[in-house]
Amino acid sequence: MDFITDLLAAPFVCIGWLIVGAIAGSIAHSIMRSESSLIVDIILGLVGAVVGGFVISLFGLTRPQEGLSGVIASLIVAVIGAVIIIAVARLLRGRPVR
Repeated sequence: MDFITDLLAAPFVCIGWLIVGAIAGSIAHSIMRSESSLIVDIILGLVGAVVGGFVISLFGLTRPQEGLSGVIASLIVAVIGAVIIIAVARLLRGRPVR
């Protein structure tokens, strides 16, 4: 029965990740003063979540897995990762990181 419950919840989890990705990408966009569209912000936020998760794991940190605190922690980690991605992209292009 857990498999069916998980299967039915999967679309909502994906929608939640898209929302968190869009918010994280938009926040990183504002912090770094970059110019991008909503689609790029969503992708940036999603990839930023992976990069941020890797970075915090290097420091031995963990985040809550469930509830509002888990969503907020995921958002913070995704913003950190997205800012890192924007900074690295600017360095590779030879532009100043501000």
